[in-house]
Amino acid sequence: MPRANVRSARARGDTPPSCGEYLSDEAVTELTHGLSRIEGHVGAVKRMIAERRCCDEVLTQIAAVKAALNRITIRLTETELLNCLTTCGRGDAEERLSRAMTAIGSMLKH
Repeated sequence: MPRANVRSARARGDTPPSCGEYLSDEAVTELTHGLSRIEGHVGAVKRMIAERRCCDEVLTQIAAVKAALNRITIRLTETELLNCLTTCGRGDAEERLSRAMTAIGSMLKH
């Protein structure tokens, strides 16, 4: 299902179909562990603010959260681009490039 249709399904409250098996079991484990570490960092930031800790300490933890999110984003983007450039290879080069750029654009606009 094209991404626009997936977004439309979500907007209607429907459950969109899975995007397929583009993530290996190893990648899922790696990403899940990374997200757990991020949750720990966010919890630390919340505690630090509640304890009125020094701003520089809080900002250091926030930087760690951002860096961890960037690593997750890069890993997902690599996987998506590899999937797009190999699986979407049935189309012409311009179409494959367009799909890849859409994936990158989605990552960068947020």
